[in-house]
Amino acid sequence: MGKNIEIIYHGQTIIAIIIPHDFSEPGISFFTPDEFAQQIAYMQHSAGHVIPAHIHNKNRREILFTQETLILRKGKLKVDFYTEGKDFLESRILVAGDVILLASGGHGFSVLEDIEMLEVKQGPYTGINDKTRFAGENLR
Repeated sequence: MGKNIEIIYHGQTIIAIIIPHDFSEPGISFFTPDEFAQQIAYMQHSAGHVIPAHIHNKNRREILFTQETLILRKGKLKVDFYTEGKDFLESRILVAGDVILLASGGHGFSVLEDIEMLEVKQGPYTGINDKTRFAGENLR
């Protein structure tokens, strides 16, 4: 795993992977295990480098739970991490340019400075069946 990458664990389970705004490494760096439903890589190439044209092949995949990636474009965000049993684990502060993969367990957020962020997750969206809300640290 690349330098400065932070992995939040609960036991052997990856809860989140944080890629800080100042991460930089030549070539291609994959941050996620092959079995993750959501894959994240960082790429740094010099001008003139060619990435060959390609098509992604059809592959049937079974996705049992949602993994989501947040890209913080502006501001400051506190992220609280929870176990699958909704027990609080720990918190981290994200700043503009940080990227986080929320891989498992629960999570909650407190906006510390005005934010703009992108969220990327698998579809299709299943409406009210997509998530279970609970009273986390930021609501107590």
